[in-house]
Amino acid sequence: MEKGTLVEFRVQGDRRLGIVERPDGKTRWFVVDERGQSHSLAPRQITYTVTGQTYKPSEIANFLEQVKPYLDPSSLEVAWELLVEDGETVTPEQMANLLFSESTAPPCYAAHCLLSDDKLYFKQKGDAYEPRTAAQVAERQHQMEVEALKAKGQQEFLTRVEQALKGEAVEWGRHDRQRLEGLEKYAALLADTVRTGVNYDSLARAYPPSAPVLETMTMLGRPTTPQGAFQLLVDLGCWSPYENLFLRRSSIPIQFPNKVLEVAQQRLDLPPIDSDTNRLDLTHLKVYTIDDETTTEIDDGLSWEVLPDGRERLWVHIADPTRWLVPEDELDLEARKRGSTVYLPTGMIPMFPEVLATGPMSLIQGRVCCALSFGIILDTSGRVEDYSIHTSLIKPTYRLTYEDVDEMLQLRVQAEPEIAAIATWAQKRKAWRYAQGAISITMPEAMIKVKGDEINIDILDDSPSRQVVAEMMIVAGEVAARYGKAHNIPLPFRGQPQPELPPEEELLLLPAGFVRACAMRRCMPKSEMSITPLRHAGLGLDTYTQATSPIRRYSDLLTHFQLKAHLRGEVLPFSADQLKEVMMTVTSITQEVTMVERQTNRYYALEYLRRHPEETWDVTVLMWLREDSNLALILLEDLGLQLPMVFKRSVKLGEQILVKVSHADPQKDIIQFQEIVYQEAQTAAN
Repeated sequence: MEKGTLVEFRVQGDRRLGIVERPDGKTRWFVVDERGQSHSLAPRQITYTVTGQTYKPSEIANFLEQVKPYLDPSSLEVAWELLVEDGETVTPEQMANLLFSESTAPPCYAAHCLLSDDKLYFKQKGDAYEPRTAAQVAERQHQMEVEALKAKGQQEFLTRVEQALKGEAVEWGRHDRQRLEGLEKYAALLADTVRTGVNYDSLARAYPPSAPVLETMTMLGRPTTPQGAFQLLVDLGCWSPYENLFLRRSSIPIQFPNKVLEVAQQRLDLPPIDSDTNRLDLTHLKVYTIDDETTTEIDDGLSWEVLPDGRERLWVHIADPTRWLVPEDELDLEARKRGSTVYLPTGMIPMFPEVLATGPMSLIQGRVCCALSFGIILDTSGRVEDYSIHTSLIKPTYRLTYEDVDEMLQLRVQAEPEIAAIATWAQKRKAWRYAQGAISITMPEAMIKVKGDEINIDILDDSPSRQVVAEMMIVAGEVAARYGKAHNIPLPFRGQPQPELPPEEELLLLPAGFVRACAMRRCMPKSEMSITPLRHAGLGLDTYTQATSPIRRYSDLLTHFQLKAHLRGEVLPFSADQLKEVMMTVTSITQEVTMVERQTNRYYALEYLRRHPEETWDVTVLMWLREDSNLALILLEDLGLQLPMVFKRSVKLGEQILVKVSHADPQKDIIQFQEIVYQEAQTAAN
């Protein structure tokens, strides 16, 4: 190659011109660019050679100025239209003649630049360029438009991200939401660190991000890990630092589909014809609904009356949501998909749209409501002597809280003798069940509520009023099951096998109270469901089903569908096989709901403890989890929380000690305690 030859080469992808100075060995050349920098190039690195004359490095800038007027990419379209039909290849020199009617060095080099940069009309074939077919050009135009739109969307997304990171209000677009949803799914994998026990690094290796997530995280310079995605969503204000990952990772739907909401509103605006035309009018009865103050789905009420023959009859009135739906319609299938209302410290996720669940489906004070009423007569021992079940109309008289009823019972309010009578029968009923072998295991239960950034934990008090309501719900469940058994109706019957409790002498060796109750609880088998009657050993009943929360539990709704159809004399909506299939699906869903509720409660319990590192807690050693490792289950008595603790000394079951939280990481499900007295003793010894 002659000294002074002007050549083009690339440096990190950038086009650059240089002057050949001298050989470098047998095959390479030293080339000096316009900046005076020397480069050693192999022949394959030279992408174009300017022929016709020699140049000096100082002349490169002037040459480029001569090239500029010819660099019009739109001119290639004209050339392509002329060449596409014959499909012949063209060199840069030929292109220069075609476009500019010139073949001097500047237009030839300009033609080379246009052709080598072109991604649409021509493709390189050796030292020449071949025109693409019309179909290929159309396809590439489409691809380029898509890429341009994508690039524009990315830039707009980045702009909105910057605004969100500054704390500004942002309205995310549809494509933004798709990106964010991908991030949400990836970040929710953090819940698996609790479920499987794997650490963050192993999780990131086991679940590499999808291509869109990888692109987004890389584009924003964030670590491509579930933890990185979680932090990004928090920084963007899309998630709270305490986002419920267990719920996000589950299949539990949080929002109702628009179609379901539309149907719910239609039912509210145009109530369907009531299939139960012979409802029993019980609006003359005084009806008490008893719930927590915050309860919005009111699904049960109680009444008491004296019959002409002197006997007393209890009424358990249950909300009748099937008045507003039929099996297999949109509302029913959505409720089936949810399985139950989900109760979380942060609030509830209802089984039915709230416009119905807290409205016409609920038993609202002062309003005539549809109900399924259980009329029950007990004998003096508390056994069910007689019963009847009716679709009914009731008019709830009072909406009471548990605290209201406790106060009324304590003060023996004379104006409400019905409350005292119901409580008396509840006591007899409970005594009868225990005579039949019912087992009572009483342990403190934490009630965790989260409002904004505030976490409160109270102990759910097993007050007289709660016991009254519980007994009335249990007796209604027994009556529903007895009716189903008597008429051979497939129902979601519930049972519990007889537990093998420790021998009396073994229990007596354990400290009385929580430790003994904990030992008994370990022996209690799981409850079972069947389409045929089962004995429920824990409740002391020969047959039982749940029928008292049809707004909140789908299995209760199934019971209502079956009972009401039989009361009308119609064909049952679910055959035995159909009911069994639906129950299997619902059971699987409700197990997931229970797990999410339990995991969420535990998360906020650990977060509460994390926020109180200086607080001291009275705890009782309940049971050994691994005695050889000194790992025990402890009860924080003031909070009703049961958590694991590793002891550094020998302790006994039932021993009461004082502890502090030494480390808590709710997201990793880690809690560690230290014993106050033991730590102080160690400090003093050192």
